Amino acid sequence: MSTLENEVTFRKQAEVSQSLEAQFDSSSTDFILITDHRTSKSKSLEQLQASKQDESSASCCSRYVRSIFRKKTLKKRLPILTWLPRYNTRDCIGDLLAGFTVGLTVIPQGLAYSGVVGLPPEYGLYGSFMGCFVYVLLGTCKDSTIGSTAVASLMTFQFAQGSWQRSVLLTFLTGIIEIFMAIFKLGCLVEFVSGPVSAGFTSAVALIVSTSQMRSMLGVKSDGDSFLETWISMFKDIENIRVADTCLGFGCLFLLLAMRSLGRIAIGPKDESRRNGFQKVFNQVIKFLATSRNATIVIIFTLITMHLDDKGTNPFRLTGHIPKGMPTPSLPPFSIEAQPGNATAGIPPVPGQNFLEMVQSLGYGLLIVPIMALLETMSVCKAFAKGKQIDITQEMIACGVGNIATSVFSGYRCNGGLARSAVNNASGCRTNMSNLYIGIIVVLALNFLTEYFAFIPKAVLAAIIISAVIFQVQYQVVTPMWRSKRSDLVPGILAFVTCLVLPLEIGIMVAIGVNLLFILYYAARPKVTLEQLETQQGIRFVKITPDRCLIFPSVEFVRNMVLKSGSKSTLPVVIDCTYIYAADFTAAKVISSMVDDFRLRRQKIIFFNLKPSVVSIFEGLNTRLVLCYNTHALNQELRPEEDLSRSVDSLERVEAGPGTSECVSMASTLSLAKS
Repeated sequence: MSTLENEVTFRKQAEVSQSLEAQFDSSSTDFILITDHRTSKSKSLEQLQASKQDESSASCCSRYVRSIFRKKTLKKRLPILTWLPRYNTRDCIGDLLAGFTVGLTVIPQGLAYSGVVGLPPEYGLYGSFMGCFVYVLLGTCKDSTIGSTAVASLMTFQFAQGSWQRSVLLTFLTGIIEIFMAIFKLGCLVEFVSGPVSAGFTSAVALIVSTSQMRSMLGVKSDGDSFLETWISMFKDIENIRVADTCLGFGCLFLLLAMRSLGRIAIGPKDESRRNGFQKVFNQVIKFLATSRNATIVIIFTLITMHLDDKGTNPFRLTGHIPKGMPTPSLPPFSIEAQPGNATAGIPPVPGQNFLEMVQSLGYGLLIVPIMALLETMSVCKAFAKGKQIDITQEMIACGVGNIATSVFSGYRCNGGLARSAVNNASGCRTNMSNLYIGIIVVLALNFLTEYFAFIPKAVLAAIIISAVIFQVQYQVVTPMWRSKRSDLVPGILAFVTCLVLPLEIGIMVAIGVNLLFILYYAARPKVTLEQLETQQGIRFVKITPDRCLIFPSVEFVRNMVLKSGSKSTLPVVIDCTYIYAADFTAAKVISSMVDDFRLRRQKIIFFNLKPSVVSIFEGLNTRLVLCYNTHALNQELRPEEDLSRSVDSLERVEAGPGTSECVSMASTLSLAKS
């Protein structure tokens, strides 16, 4: 509760600050240090003026450049400078093992996710190494790995529509946008996507991606951009189902889920130090098989299909030819050349597009893709932060630069993935250097293993994707939300349903919009406490306490509550403004009208403990408020023998001297107790 001394001190400090700043340039808002408490040396006004002139003579650009190349800033923007000097052999071994294990996971996932994007398999590998290399230098989370994910792949398909030119350009432009978001500190945009909306969106993406892979497992054709359209088209072609691919796909899916559960098996005592050599080796082998299950399944069935293909009895659909070697570095395509179609081969014609037309076709994706990618990356960092602070700006820089570098090598959108990062963490990574080894393994695979990738069955890759995304259906959050706040289920379920039925970008925008409407509704309906109290002198009054600031959605609701309470009796009304920390023009206008209504019916209305910053807003409309800042002043105003007009007139006087009890703030009337 504010007191007279605090109010007077506040006003005196403001007057001193204004008189001191008047001696300097009025355009400056720099803090002026009069006394250096570390050295106990005072500076004269002449010294301050001289130092101020020296600072103004230095250009803004030079100060910015100096701040960039400070040691602290360099370590913050190049995190590798912090951990690399302490890098040792033990770290190297841990990162090498983790990088090798995750690399075996990234290769089949990259080949499989390219099918989600609607691109040839090699593009999944093109987007799986440069982001890792960049993250070694700029990343802040040692467990996070950069590559293709289910969300990034599906959103790339939604906006690029299977065109590699638009996919690469989307990667390049969203990388630039992420860097600008980092420069302007726009990481707060992810806060507009609430937990329920994120859970609903992620769950819908998991089902959509799983549905897109069912056609490879069943061997049927499918069309359509939404979840329902895809299933309807697959049922229409169900008579052409391939039994061999279906059995292989569901069999691999069962094996992958079974091998995933192997990681929970451990023999011997719970205390690892008490286990013998055989138990330790056995547990490590089981753990390695569980974490490298994707690569193990791919290797086994690739060898089987190679053997069957040699005999000419291969019944499975294979991945097909993959170009050997890394792509040639080049700028992303800024236009698409028109190409004629081939009706015999079933190849549709490709219309030409210039840069502006390509950007226009990407549409909302240039904004939605970076935000959702940042949300996914931040979920990875939060999962492995272990109480450490997360630098959102630095993560945006790392992700943005990584995507720009990826687009130079014809890769599509990449960011941190939770499943892959969990494997990295479980494999014992110690620093960001594990990303370097992941990228090296992908590069080696592109140069030496592509001829074998052609024999990977499509059903196996589909099973790998389904086994990875099926656990992203976040059904487990429904029960806690139901127990804590059931209304949060509405935006979550809405996000889930709309993303399944409508195009992905429309679904997420609708869910975010509804969530914001919920927030506005809560802001427009503050909790207002009504109490009828009595002072020690036996004076009764009505106390009204709003629990939040007065802004345009809520002020009419508060006004109606006050007028309704005041009209039921002739008792004075005291509005406790302790929790009103802000207001706007609409609120000031409504409060001014309400004060006039009380004055016309000669009923007292008193504002108790109203913040000076809010008072200044009301003063802009010449609103005459009776303000009290302690109980003594409140008792004085509540005295029934005083007429309201006499109280208002008497409070417009300003008495000088240390014992003053009244002061006036422009057009507002302040009632303060005697000191």
